[in-house]
Amino acid sequence: MTPEHVDVLIVGAGIAGVGAACHLRQNFPEKELMILDARPDMGGTWDLFRYPGLRSDSDTHTFSFRFKPCAQTTWLADGSDILQYLREALSEAGLMDRLRCNHKVLAASWSSSDSRWTVDVERPDRGEIVQFTCDFLWSCTGYYRYDEGYQPEFPGRERFTGRIVHPQHWPEDLDYAGKRVVVIGSGATAVTLLPAMAETAAHVTMLQRSPSYVASMPGNDPTASLLRRLLPLKLAYSLIRRRNAYMQIVVYQGSQRWPRFVKWMIRRAALRALPPGFDVDKHFSPAYDPWDQRMCAVRSNDFFDAICEGRADVVTDRIRTFTETGIELESGSELEADLIVTATGLNLIFIGGMAITVDGEEVDISEVMPYKGALLSDVPNFAFTFGYTNASWTLRVDLVSEYVCRLLRHMDERGYSRCVPRTRGTDPSETPLVSLTSNYVLRSLDRLPRQGPGDPWQLKMNYVTDRRALRRPLEDERLEFATPSATERPAETVVG
Repeated sequence: MTPEHVDVLIVGAGIAGVGAACHLRQNFPEKELMILDARPDMGGTWDLFRYPGLRSDSDTHTFSFRFKPCAQTTWLADGSDILQYLREALSEAGLMDRLRCNHKVLAASWSSSDSRWTVDVERPDRGEIVQFTCDFLWSCTGYYRYDEGYQPEFPGRERFTGRIVHPQHWPEDLDYAGKRVVVIGSGATAVTLLPAMAETAAHVTMLQRSPSYVASMPGNDPTASLLRRLLPLKLAYSLIRRRNAYMQIVVYQGSQRWPRFVKWMIRRAALRALPPGFDVDKHFSPAYDPWDQRMCAVRSNDFFDAICEGRADVVTDRIRTFTETGIELESGSELEADLIVTATGLNLIFIGGMAITVDGEEVDISEVMPYKGALLSDVPNFAFTFGYTNASWTLRVDLVSEYVCRLLRHMDERGYSRCVPRTRGTDPSETPLVSLTSNYVLRSLDRLPRQGPGDPWQLKMNYVTDRRALRRPLEDERLEFATPSATERPAETVVG
C-alpha cells in the first residue's frame, strides 16, 4: 500500500499538537497536514486523566492560546473546560477531519535523497502497521508516557485487601464515598486530589516522604473581569495574558534570587491558612529552594480548608510496608485505609519514544541538542514542542508554533526542501534538557537530550528570552538549508 503523504505531520493531539495545527492552518491554508495521536481521543493530558478535581496549575489566560481568547475569568481552569477548549480550537480551525486517533508513531526515517520522512504507525485498534510520508515532521507529544505512570515498589503491596489506583489510570467505577483514603505523594496531583476526594470520603490522608511548596491561587481574577467589561474581548485577553506571563517570570526569578524571602512568604501564608499549632515546618518546608521543583498551586485555599475542617490531614513519613488494612510507617504508626491512591509521578519520555533514523543512521536522543528549544541538532525537517516547566506550558507552544511557521514560509519562498541545525563541533554539556530536581526528572535524564554550552543549543525556561530568540531573523550560520537538487551537499546558510 502506498503511504499517505502530507506536507506536515504532527504527532500528538494535546495542547501542543492542537496549537501547532491551528497555527499552521492560519498561516498555510493550502498545506496538507495530519495530526496523529496514539490514544482513542484527542486532548492529551486533559482526556487521559479522569481523577477528581483535575485542573490546571497555571492561570487560565496563559494556559490558553494566544489566538483564541478564553471565556473564563477563573484563575485555574478545570480539566473538563480545558478539554472542551481544545476541541473548540481544532473545530474552529476546520481540522477535526485531519485528526487520526489510535495512531501510535513508532519510528520515523529521513531520506536526504528524497527530502522526506517515512513514518511507521501502529494501529492498535486494527492490529496493523501503516506508513505515512511527510516533508516536515513535528513532535507535540508532551513529556511523559501516557500508557503507564510511575509505580514504585512498595513492600507488602500484595497484602493490602483494599483497592490501589494510580491517578493516570482512574477507574470509572471507583466509589470512595465514606471510605478512608490515603494518597501517596506530595506533588500537584496529590494536592488536587486531597480536597476533591475529601468532599465525600470519610477521611483523606496525604502521605508524603518529603514536603513540597504549596501556594494558594484565587478562585477568580477580578482584574480580568473588570477589563472584560471595559475593553473589547481580544484586547482585554491580550493584556491579561501578558500581565500573567510577566507575573510568572517575576515569581520564578524572585524565587531564584531571593529564595529565603520567598520561603518566608510561602510559610507565612501556610501558617495563616492552617489551624493553630499545625507543624508547618515539618509538612510544608522542603529542603530545596522554591522552584528548584515545580510549585504546587491550590485553588482558593481548598487544600488547607480540608485540613482545617478535619476532613483531611498530611503525614510526612516513610513507608515500611503495606499491611492488610493500610500502611505501616517507619515511625511505627499505621494509616488505615480502604483505598490507596499512588500519586507517585510520571515516567518521562521524549518525542513519544519514537525511534529516529537519518539516512540509515539511528539518532541517539541523549546525544542531540535542542536548537532554540524547537529543532534538534543534525535532524532535518524536524521540530518538537516542549513547554515551560516554570510557567504555563502553552506560552511556549505559541512561540514555537510561530517560529516553525516562519521557518516553513522561509523554505517555501526560497525553494528549500531541507533545513537542519548543524553543531559544527559543539558538544553537548552535562546540563539536562529539564533543570528541575524532581525525582521524575532525575530518573529519566538518560532518555532526554542534553543542552549545549550556550546559545542556540539550550532550552530556555524564560518567556521574555524566548520571545526575543524565536522572533529574531532566521539568519544563523548553524542553520543550513538545501534545495532539492543539492540535498547531498553542504547546505547554504539562510540569507534573508
